[in-house]
Amino acid sequence: MPEVQVAFPRAFVEFVDPADADQVFRCDLTWLTSYWRCIFGAGCQGIYADRPDDGCCTLGAHFADADDEARVAEAVADLSPEQWQFHGKGHKGGWAVKESGGARKTRVVKGACIFLNRPGFAGGEGCALHKLALDQGRSFVKTKPDVCWQLPIRRGYRNVTRADDTEYLEITIGEYVREGWGPGGHELDWYCTSNTEAHTGSEPVYRSNSDELVELMGRPAYRELVRLCEEFTGAGRGLSHPASAAVFDGTA
Repeated sequence: MPEVQVAFPRAFVEFVDPADADQVFRCDLTWLTSYWRCIFGAGCQGIYADRPDDGCCTLGAHFADADDEARVAEAVADLSPEQWQFHGKGHKGGWAVKESGGARKTRVVKGACIFLNRPGFAGGEGCALHKLALDQGRSFVKTKPDVCWQLPIRRGYRNVTRADDTEYLEITIGEYVREGWGPGGHELDWYCTSNTEAHTGSEPVYRSNSDELVELMGRPAYRELVRLCEEFTGAGRGLSHPASAAVFDGTA
């Protein structure tokens, strides 16, 4: 089945953050109850057709801020040559660079992120920082750049003024669709979140990506999200993600 169109009906739910009454979460139930899963190395075609083994790691990763880069630096110090194909290059020439506009990102080596172990590497292909987390028995949200562990979940912020002139911070948790990449998103040759090939998980996103959601929302808000997702799915599959629905219905 071809990639589904992004502009389809979605169900959202809003609730006050149990940990902060001045924040309201707005969550995309259609996305969070879908059965998307990362299929890197298991059918992922890569965002560019000429580099199918890169997944979404071709461009390198921009750091959210200095704290993000510092956290990754701590993980890099733990990487061994057996875990990281470009260990020598990273320590000799650096693993982060500054772009002309001042933004900092992971260095690109031989056409992709320096932390991407390529097919044929004895330690296994895929993100070296992800492998480090698995080897250490901890979540990869502690070792990978923010943008890497968050994708394809997207967190957004908006200040909202009520009719009585009071304000609150709206935090949206939803799908990182093509448009999230900016104008370049339309140039990607393949993208997973709206392709049926990637909607074959054994659990819905709100369960399979619990570590990421707890990190993005806080545990009290995540517990409330779970309750609302289960209430939503218990009422049927109305406004379900069309890529997941196609798999369930056998039309993919």
